[in-house]
Formats: sequence, structure tokens, C-alpha cells
Amino acid sequence: MLSFDGFRNAVMQDYRIAVVSREVSLLGRREVLTGKAKFGIFGDGKEVAQVAMAKFFQKGDFRSGYYRDQTFMFATGLATVEQYFAQLYADPDIEHDPFSAGRQMNAHFATPFVDEAGNWLDLANRKNISSDIAPTAGQMPRSLGLAFASKCFRSSTHKKELEHLSNNGNEICFCTIGDASTTEGHFWETMNAAGVLQVPLAVFVWDDGYGISVPKNIQTTKGSISTALRGFQKGEDTNGINIYKVKAWDYAGMCEVFEEALHQLRDTHVPVLFHVEEVTQPQGHSTSGSHERYKSPERLEWEKEWDCLKKMKEWMIENELATADELAELEAEAKTHVRESRNLAWEKYLAPIKAQAAQAAELIRGTMVNDIDLYGKLQQQAKDLQNNKEPLRRDVLRTLALAMELAPQSPSVAELKAHSQSLWEESKALYNSHLYNEGPKSAMNVQEVKPLIPSDAPLVNGYEVLNKYFDALFTSNPKVYAFGEDVGHIGDVNQGFAGLQDKHGKDRILDTGIRELTIVGQGIGMALRGLRPIAEIQYLDYLLYGLQPLSDDVATTHFRTKGQHSCPLIIRTRGHRLEGIWHSGSPLGMMINALRGLYICVPRNMVQAAGFYNTLLQSNDPAIVVECLNGYRLKEKLPSNLLEFTVPLGIPEVIREGTDITIVSYGSTLRIIQDATDRLAKEGISCEVIDVQTLLPFDIHHQIVESLKKTSRIVFIDEDVPGGASAYMYNKVMEEQKGYQWLDAAPRTITAKAHRTGYGSDGDYFGKPNAEEIINVIREVMAE
Repeated sequence: MLSFDGFRNAVMQDYRIAVVSREVSLLGRREVLTGKAKFGIFGDGKEVAQVAMAKFFQKGDFRSGYYRDQTFMFATGLATVEQYFAQLYADPDIEHDPFSAGRQMNAHFATPFVDEAGNWLDLANRKNISSDIAPTAGQMPRSLGLAFASKCFRSSTHKKELEHLSNNGNEICFCTIGDASTTEGHFWETMNAAGVLQVPLAVFVWDDGYGISVPKNIQTTKGSISTALRGFQKGEDTNGINIYKVKAWDYAGMCEVFEEALHQLRDTHVPVLFHVEEVTQPQGHSTSGSHERYKSPERLEWEKEWDCLKKMKEWMIENELATADELAELEAEAKTHVRESRNLAWEKYLAPIKAQAAQAAELIRGTMVNDIDLYGKLQQQAKDLQNNKEPLRRDVLRTLALAMELAPQSPSVAELKAHSQSLWEESKALYNSHLYNEGPKSAMNVQEVKPLIPSDAPLVNGYEVLNKYFDALFTSNPKVYAFGEDVGHIGDVNQGFAGLQDKHGKDRILDTGIRELTIVGQGIGMALRGLRPIAEIQYLDYLLYGLQPLSDDVATTHFRTKGQHSCPLIIRTRGHRLEGIWHSGSPLGMMINALRGLYICVPRNMVQAAGFYNTLLQSNDPAIVVECLNGYRLKEKLPSNLLEFTVPLGIPEVIREGTDITIVSYGSTLRIIQDATDRLAKEGISCEVIDVQTLLPFDIHHQIVESLKKTSRIVFIDEDVPGGASAYMYNKVMEEQKGYQWLDAAPRTITAKAHRTGYGSDGDYFGKPNAEEIINVIREVMAE
């Protein structure tokens, strides 16, 4: 309970934060329009709702939001105005922009989850912000996972070991989204999954009546997301969600509703949706255009009258919490604070670039030449660079390059070149680092441990290797969870988890609905919170449903936070030689190009797959493991060190030695190749067969070109479409490894056909590489 003075001071502080945030929006827009920043999208109109929301954000909670939550960040003390402007200017110094080191647009926030060594911080005792992404509704799948992790922690029997990650699962995930973005499928799938799972997810929908220029009656059924969601309302004997409607200008009303609803959510884990209506947009959608183009004069006038700051100010004066003069003084102080913070951010951003420009200008001025005209041009270049009041790093490097082009014979060129190279290296660290973990938690640092195969090792089906492996894994590691379609009760469609739900519990090995998008999201949130999820996508074709969060969120997480977040999600899937248009895909080329930032493992058997899981679980990097669908019933020898052996990433394995031609492939195709090479051997053609094992990374030590030096001929084979993964492997070996130097015949790729694979055994035979086709191509190569 607060005294009147305590209550008054709290309200005054909230109003001050709201005013500061509004001034940030106004001044931020000017910075874009004057050219200091590239683009701006701001949270004006949402200030009062967000200060009310922030009052109930506690230590241990998580936010998964979008790019209009600046007021919330100021109110929670997790962002300063200076930091906000540093990000607006794309300052690459992580001390200035601690959210993304200049890699994200303004208002894309994050707090550290891991330390520099990749160890999880004490998240249970911090306020946590998961790194924002811009794709509309892209935050929704991750929000489900962040909330679901609380449910996992609450039901865990290993709470003591996990207490730095959770306080008995009491944490809420606060998710924010614009009303128009609720029309995305991501929103609906997430709300359905949350209602089924009963997880502590609080969704705040900011409803300003438009999606850019499109009014909400064209966006949403009945023009109201809360009305459209009424069927999701939790009943006395049903699951579901609780739904509340509040007004964005009603400070007291929102505080009352938020407090009661969030307290109940924390206790019961029944999800909540707050439909925050009558939000205004004083500056329109973004700096890319004016809302006067699509809003009527009457609407614009209404927005001025119902602006949340105006209404809060009126309420404070009416209730004698402040006088007009006091609030005017507060507003003036807030504006001064914002301007000063803006100026500091700009000065700190420019200072290192100006230092670079000054040093480069000095070197150019000192360039030795014998031609007076040439000397004058160099001096002008140096002067122009020095006089540039707002230089960019690219301006410095461009000027150095132009100087070297102008005087290529100067004895000073070596010094200019060395300085330019040092700036390039510095810029790589600022702009091109941290796609993957670079420290001790890098999967590339996991040392290889060979599987131990005793002489009396049992010969078992491939799925039994995985079943015994997963049993041992879940016994030893309480952070590991597995989930997906059919994973729990029946133990997955290929029996890798058969009987393990009964042994290890429904809370750790569980079924999901048919919802690949949020299966991925479920895994993202769990991984961000320090758990080790294995999220199953039943067949490789279905990965398309979950590709967006994998590409936009998982693949960029480590990069866009400059290593402050890790997302060690493992996607387990299976594919290759299944029949039919919708279940026979091997879209590895698509995955390679869409998922830089993940590792892609393509094991040919289940022992190899288990080794990949061991490698990945020792690291913090996300990955996809594509098991061979037609390998589960093939016999393999069971290793005795199931939890210890590892398969290194990026290291191919020669599975058949030869001297005449090198064959490069992976996965199920290797069994087709084995048939072909056995037959070719009878013709006297000796084939060296290489299993690349992983596509990302690919042959990091250039072993394939060493084979090519011996054979002088090469063919790349896989089941992807023409121009897919085989073309990728071709490019890596021919261009990157300079394999073209060792060729005695033209290199080839053998792939599936451009169309989807037809149904039936003959559809498979004629749609994908077959032994006869491989034999004929290799005969042609040998005949050249």
C-alpha cells in the first residue's frame, strides 16, 4: 500500500517517462528526416499503456515484443534515451547500443542472456528482453516458447539445478503486437497453442485502428480481435485464454486490470490477452509517409483529443495529483533531457569515425608523389575527408581506395594499403561477426570422440540406436526436452522415443498439435531460457511451415545480439527417399540459403545422428539434424559410449577409397551410390566416395580437393532439385577450394528432377538419382 505522496510520486514518474518517450519519438523522426538516421518507427500513442504494463513486469519475466515498445523499456529501466538514439544512428559499439551493437533498427531491444563464455546468466533474478525482430507477428512463436519454459520449470523434478534459470516457473512472458499483425497466421496458431498448453503468456494488442493505411474492419472479422477471439475464452471446465479490453488513455483503469489479471496469470498459468483499444498514432506509421494521406480530418481531430498524454494529464489535474504548472515544468525538463541524450549519442557515434577520418587524411596528405597536379588532387581528397562533418566508415575506406588508385606508384601506397586493411579487419569485427558462437560454446570447438564398437556389439535396427541413445540422454541431462507430432505417446512415427514418455514423463517428452510454426517457436523460447529442446518436425517437407522463425529468428539470434543471446535449438527431422509429391522432398539448397546461422547435419545412419546430437548438446549453436527415413530399419552396431562419442562438424568422411573419380554426397543417396560403385568396380572403375556429413559447415579443411588431386574427376550427387545442394557443393569445391585446377574432365552434378517426385516406386526411381543414371554419368566422365 502506498501513501498518497508515494502514489502521487509514482504517477508523476510514470507521466515523466511517458513524456520523455513522446519527445524521443518526435525528435527521432526529425533525425531521420534530416538524414542522421536511415529509418524510424516509434511508439508514440502507446506511452501510457506501456508505463502501466511495465509496473507489473518482475524479475525473471520475459518480454517478446516488436518495434514500438520504447516506453516500456524506459519504464523498466532497461533502456536509456541515449542508448535509444545510439541504436537509431546504428552505432556499432555495444557499449553505446547494448541491444544489438548497431545491427538492428531503432526500438529492437534485448538484454544479455549469456556471458562472453556462453554460460547462462542468472535469468531468474533479472528482467529479460528477448531480441526483437521486425517481421509482423514474428515474435509470437517465440513468445509461446518463453512462456512454455515456465511450465517446464514448474513441473521439473530438478528445480535446484535450474534455480538460476527460473523461480519455480513463476515467470510471465509479456508479448506485444500491433492489432493489424493479429491477422497473421502466427498470431492465431500461437494463441491456440497457448490455450491448449495453458502457459503464462500475456499478450498486449495495441489497437490504433489501422494496419499502416488499412483500417481494421478490412483487417479483422467484426473489426475487433477480442470479439473474434471469444471462442477462445476459458470456461470453468475448459482450457483457453482470458480476454480483457482496456482503453489506451485510461491510466488508472489499465493499472487496475493489468494488476489483477497478471497476478492471476502468474498463479494459474492461464494465458491472457489484453485488447488495448483507442490507441492513437500522433506521427503515423513510420518516417516513410504521412498518415494524413489515409486518415480523415475527423479521425485526426479525434486522435488529438484522445491522445493518451493529454488524457493522463487531465486526469492528474482533475484528481489533484499535480498542477498544470508542475506538469509544464516536468515536460520542459523531459524535453531537455531527451535533447541532451540525443546529443551525447550522436557525439559518441561520430567520435571514432572522425578519428579514423583524421588519421586517413593525414596519411593521404603525406603521400609522396612527383607530379604537382597529382599532389594537389591528393591534398583535396584529404581536405574533403577532413571537412566531412558527419563521415561514415565507408567514406574513409572509399577515400583511401581512391587515393591509392590516384597514385598507384607512390612509395606511400604500402602504408595506405596497410592502414586500409586494418580498417577492413576492424569493420569485420563490428559488422560481420557472431553469426555462430565464437567462444568455448562453439560447436566447431567440440572435439571428436570416436564411437566404441566392441567386438560383441549387438546388431540392432537404426531406430533402436536412437531409442537407447535418447533414453540415456534424458536420464543424464535434465535440461533436455523433446516434443513434436506423435513424439510422446507412440514414441514418434519411427519409434526413436518408443516407451520413453512413460519412463521420463509427459512433461519432458510430449506430443504437440499439427503446428510446425509454433513447434519451432516453442523450441526457440525454451532454448533462449537455457533449456535444451529437441523439436521434431515429422518430415523434412513440413519444415516449410516452420521456416520463417528458423530463418528470421533462430538464424539471426546470435548475430543480431552480437553474442548476447544463444539459441541452442535442435530441430530433429527426417527425409529423403519417401514417395509422393508432398513427402519426398530434400530441399537442402533452400535450407542452406535460408538458414545461415544454423548448422545442417545430414547423417547417413543413426549412429552418426546420435554423434551429431552429442556434439550439438555440448555447444550453444542451433542446428537441424536430417535423419534418413529409410535407415530406421537398417542394422547398425551399437556403440558402448552412446553419450560420449561425437561427430565433428564440417569434416567429411571417406567411406570408400578409390583412384579414378571422386563422388561427393550425403544421406540416403549414399546407399544408391554404393550399389553403383560396386557395379562400376567390376568394370575396373575405382570410385572414391565421400560423405560430407554436414552441409553447414562444409568441408572446412578442404579434404575433398585432396581427393580430387588424386582422381582428377568429380561428381556431386544428391536428391535436391537442380541448382540446389549439389550446386552448392560444386561451388564450394570448384571455386572456394580451387578444385578446377585438378580436373581432367568436366565436373558433374546428378540431382533429382526439377519437378516434385511422383508417387510410387517408379515415381521415386525416375524422379531422383538412381544407380543406372549414376553409372552412365560416371562412364561418360571416364570416357572424356
